[in-house]
Amino acid sequence: MLSSIRNRLILIALFVAAAVFSLIPRDVTTRVRAPNGAMSDTTVRRVPLKLGLDLQGGIHLALEIDESQGVVIADDAIDRALTVIRTRIDEFGVAEPLIQKVGTDRIVVELAGITDPERAKQIVLRSAFLEFRIVDMQNRFRDALGSIDAALARAGVRVRGGEQPEGTPTAVEQLLGVDSAAAADSVAADSTMGEETPAVLSSYLFTFGGAVPGEFYVPEESYLLVDSLIRLDVTQRAIPRGLDLVWGMEPVSQGSRPYRPLYAVENDAIIEGDKLADANATIDPVTRGAIVQFQLTRSGGRIFGRETARHVNDYMAIMLDGRVHRQPPVIRSQIRRDGQIELGNASLQEAQDLALVLRAGALPAPITIVEERTVGPSLGRDSIGKGRLAGLIAVSVVVVIMAAYYRMAGLLAIAALAFYVLFALGGLASLGATLTLPGLAGFVLSLGIAVDANVLIFERVREEIGLSKTTRAAVDGGFQHAMPAIIDANITTMLTAAFLFQFGTGPVRGFAVTLIIGILASLITAVFVTRTFFLIWLRQRAATKELSI
Repeated sequence: MLSSIRNRLILIALFVAAAVFSLIPRDVTTRVRAPNGAMSDTTVRRVPLKLGLDLQGGIHLALEIDESQGVVIADDAIDRALTVIRTRIDEFGVAEPLIQKVGTDRIVVELAGITDPERAKQIVLRSAFLEFRIVDMQNRFRDALGSIDAALARAGVRVRGGEQPEGTPTAVEQLLGVDSAAAADSVAADSTMGEETPAVLSSYLFTFGGAVPGEFYVPEESYLLVDSLIRLDVTQRAIPRGLDLVWGMEPVSQGSRPYRPLYAVENDAIIEGDKLADANATIDPVTRGAIVQFQLTRSGGRIFGRETARHVNDYMAIMLDGRVHRQPPVIRSQIRRDGQIELGNASLQEAQDLALVLRAGALPAPITIVEERTVGPSLGRDSIGKGRLAGLIAVSVVVVIMAAYYRMAGLLAIAALAFYVLFALGGLASLGATLTLPGLAGFVLSLGIAVDANVLIFERVREEIGLSKTTRAAVDGGFQHAMPAIIDANITTMLTAAFLFQFGTGPVRGFAVTLIIGILASLITAVFVTRTFFLIWLRQRAATKELSI
């Protein structure tokens, strides 16, 4: 079948059509499933040959589970975190991101072409743990303040110079994981270092008119001091059972002075974010403020409806990542599946980011950045320019040498190399490969391999002509006898590239993929396309007794 020139041309045309189709940009709509089971459609513009981080700029993040916060880490936490992060990035709209698990405890995220790396980092790192809790409607914490102060006094916790109470961990010590219980036990009741006074928690807590039950305000300058006090085990043991103390997200102004809200809330949430089905950002037509409208799943709606019906006229705290979001609203009536979160002065983009991470679900554990690299777009453009220049020089040198040394046969090989470039780029596009600087190096190297195959063939053809064979017999013999050497050389190179892909990471794998695709394209062009061109030329020059080679 392939001995016919017509059939050969049809097959080449099919290869060309497939390559061109792979290189056409188009919109692709995919269904994204969030960890909570919700499905959403995401449409992205598919770029046939996407550029890597080193060519168009962007951000590289290496993430690991943060075990310093003392939370219990599940065995599958890293896999669940990978799913959540991938969903968030898909909805964020980054074209062709790289999100992969490396080893057993690390996630690598590469976002090429983004213009706001800080925003992307916040979306990736945010825990987005959503809870709805009822506040301390009976004011049990307020009534227990006297006993809490007495417990602190008995433990000998004292405040020196208005700073943190002696024995409580500093901000640095908290980052290093100092045990607050051990710190409290080390407090000496008769300490004489500096001017000290007994720690009285109630003296730092204020209420104002119209306050929500369980709501207190702490002067912003005393925020770290009070936070250290309430973290002590002696304080935690004195807090009434079933209550937690949580801070508001941001300080508020009362008069001209900033205060940090502190809330006593029930420690059992009436519902959590895993019951969220959808969330969307919009502008409230009445207040003109940004809001996030959410919808719960069917089971979540039943639970929320039952619990809110029990707590009509109670205040409900909306908590995100362990902080109370704004002042808790009062439950006026039963709420079922639909609700909204008011964001006040926040921008619509902030509301959209919050809705995005809520839809994607909460991370199973806190994560931290262990490696970060940012590549500016100007550096990427410079790399592209130098890579293009190197490629043009390499191709020009090859074209000149082939045409000068092999004459007409060299020109046929050069025409076949144009098909090689098309096939190689089409193969990379069909695989969704990312073109990086090492990938460009692999592409140029495979171009040299394609030329090397042609050199082997032409030299064997010359040998056949030296044996006084006819032109057609010399061409057939040259291709036939050069084939074993070409196949051996290409297979060994492909095996090496396969090992690089299997055991390498990042740029090394990009080099390996480009090299493998280039080798396959060079085999097709050198063995099949170039021979087809020879057959066409020989048929047009049937009377020619000599071959220009």
